Amino acid sequence: MRRRFRRPKKFKLVVPRYRSNEQIKVPSVFIIDADNNQVGEMDIREALAMAKEAELDLVEVAPKANPPVCRILDFGKFQYQQAKKEQQQKTHQKKTGTKGLRIGFRTDTHDLSFKKKQTEKFIEKGYKVKIEIRLRGREKAHQDMARENLQSFVSSLDIPHKIEEDIKRFPGGFHVVVAGEE
Repeated sequence: MRRRFRRPKKFKLVVPRYRSNEQIKVPSVFIIDADNNQVGEMDIREALAMAKEAELDLVEVAPKANPPVCRILDFGKFQYQQAKKEQQQKTHQKKTGTKGLRIGFRTDTHDLSFKKKQTEKFIEKGYKVKIEIRLRGREKAHQDMARENLQSFVSSLDIPHKIEEDIKRFPGGFHVVVAGEE
């Protein structure tokens, strides 16, 4: 019978969880009220009574401070605002991916022009482009010609670009990474 391979479990990202009301276990806390005024340091029971009087929650916003900082606010609204802030940060992250393009040793001129247009389109969109030339069989004996083909393809690009990685040899041929100029 064949044994199955067990993949290691993926770790989940730890999202900061805020403690509220009775979950706060410290004896005294620093309070900021609903109007963002600093009330000062007080006993946890007094702070909870103050929050209940305002019909809001006591939320620990800085647990590592000494004493921990707590705010009196609506906890549901606070969680919603935090989720919106995280989502906003995710959308503002710049993701630069790498697109791959493969040309052959004997690729025809029309196909090269089509791939050239594709490469220019990828660079305009902000991607880096990894251009590979694959060598098969006896083509491996003509590595200098393959390098020249790749170099001429890169130099034929009309859009302004820079070479991120020079032409490098890998077991199946050569590759180069090209990106747009900022």
